[in-house]
Amino acid sequence: MNRFAELLDRLAYEHGRNAKLRLMTEFFRMTPDPERGYALAALTGALSFPHAKPGLIRALIAERTDPVLFDLSYDYVGDLSETVALMWPKPQRPAPSPRLRGEGSSARSAEQGEGRPEQAAHRASSPSPDLAHARSASPHWGEVQAAELHQGSQQAAPSLTEVVATLASLGKAELPGQIARWLDALDETGRWALLKLVTGALRVGVSARLAKTAVAALGGKDPDEIEILWPALTPPYVDLFAWVEGRTDKPLVADPAPFRPPMLSHAIEASDFAKLDPAEYVAEWKWDGIRVQAVAGLRPDGGRVARLYSRTGEDISAAFPDLVAAFAFDGALVGELLIMRGGEVQSFAVLQQRLNRKTVTPQLLAEFPAHLRAYDLLTEAGEDLRGEPLRERRGRLEAFIARLSSPRVDLSPLIPFADWDALARARENPAAAGAGIDAGAVEGVMIKRRDAPYLPGRPKGLWWKWKRDPFVVDAVLMYAQRGHGKRSSYYSDYTFGLWTAGEAGDELAPVGKAYFGFTDAELAEIDLYVRRNTVNRFGPVREVVHEPGRGLVFEVAFEGLQRSARHRSGIAMRFPRISRLRFDKQPSDADRLETLLHMLEAAERTPASGGRVLEPALARTSRRKGG
Repeated sequence: MNRFAELLDRLAYEHGRNAKLRLMTEFFRMTPDPERGYALAALTGALSFPHAKPGLIRALIAERTDPVLFDLSYDYVGDLSETVALMWPKPQRPAPSPRLRGEGSSARSAEQGEGRPEQAAHRASSPSPDLAHARSASPHWGEVQAAELHQGSQQAAPSLTEVVATLASLGKAELPGQIARWLDALDETGRWALLKLVTGALRVGVSARLAKTAVAALGGKDPDEIEILWPALTPPYVDLFAWVEGRTDKPLVADPAPFRPPMLSHAIEASDFAKLDPAEYVAEWKWDGIRVQAVAGLRPDGGRVARLYSRTGEDISAAFPDLVAAFAFDGALVGELLIMRGGEVQSFAVLQQRLNRKTVTPQLLAEFPAHLRAYDLLTEAGEDLRGEPLRERRGRLEAFIARLSSPRVDLSPLIPFADWDALARARENPAAAGAGIDAGAVEGVMIKRRDAPYLPGRPKGLWWKWKRDPFVVDAVLMYAQRGHGKRSSYYSDYTFGLWTAGEAGDELAPVGKAYFGFTDAELAEIDLYVRRNTVNRFGPVREVVHEPGRGLVFEVAFEGLQRSARHRSGIAMRFPRISRLRFDKQPSDADRLETLLHMLEAAERTPASGGRVLEPALARTSRRKGG
């Protein structure tokens, strides 16, 4: 575990992609199975331990430290795992009892033939295979060896394999004691890594794609090959490593309805259009649902298998039995999961009524009927189409949907356009450009090269997304809270408000919270402002001065609005983020809550809008790059 912890620690502080890649590749090369396989699973998010909640960790540290001291430390550090790792007390060891000369371990070693000088010298020059491996695997082997040997005198530091295997079989009641014993046996970095691992907060700046690329580099393989195999593999990936290193054949995928790694797009910038020839691209509507894969096939015994996968590969079939029942085909479709009522696509807020449900009732199925709007075909009747150009896949898809003839599955239409200006007009007015009554469920357009194959990952230049301009309001910063991970030293989570009439005159009502949209330089600037203008403290939260003549104004961008009983203002923003710092404005110049209420009321007059304001007179938007 210490060696894995050392890898995580170095990855967390390494900013360069290639340097991270080298660190992981070397770790995978020098670490044996199954340890490296579980490390890969951890880095790719393939491990989960549902009983290891942050509350359990808090309870463990509360038993061992002053709770006030912990709260103060946590407020300063900003990260639970790091705070506990640093504050965890060293286990007390019993004092050694007095011994007579010749008694104890030395005498026993001599009786066993281990205390002779020549054997001691041999042991020093010939370390065990495990220690020899550790020495070759880590550039800081001496530090790791010292930590593990020191801990060995109390309790051996666990390996990553031991941690994963134990947590997989351990009962909930036994978990606190076991985690405490591991924390006793590990050093500070090891404790930090263990807690990050078990609580699912392992963020070290490494994507799953980069970790798989590091594995591919072991044997000069194409990372896309691993992406294609990945959904059918399980930790600790012994067969994968054996194939990559040339020791066995490529693993076979026998699942008749597997998930295929998705192809992703890039957000388009204004400068990109000059480099693109519109004749080489097609455009589609970007629907406001969730991306899914609909896959069906036959088992060797002739039985049909049908599954619905989320974008990340999670099998969500059980939550959408009404849609899966329509998969009477042999193939793999990619499309948008939507709710359709009376032939009209509903808003994302309506779709949320069906998301993250463990069980679905007949009433839910009737009120929120699921629908798939398909825009790509990956396989058909056992034929893999991903290497074919989009124009070929699109033609096959149109014929496929026509043959399927299901009211639950339809085709996402193309947008006709002659040049980028024409597409920009369609993006601004989807209803007039062919989206019709579904215009409220459009959040932008997708631009795709006609000759693009379907490649896993995010290849540059093949697919672009051009979302509609967000709405903006000027809001006043009210509260700030420390972030987590790399932002644990900064106040980076901001609650903002708008003016409204109160009993004693105008007052600020909180309307949202945002923690992204700003640059690192702006973050440092806001953090400094928060520290210099704090007027009250509530644990990790600071109240910042927010008066009509004193305060910080944010321009807040958001995608839509909906009513919410959980918010004091009665309104919830969708995807709020800080788009600009307005040091040039006084808080008294910020917008009013009534502005949002009018926008919401206008949106509610078009039920499918999902909170998107369709009346230009009421909607203030911010032109994005590319807009």
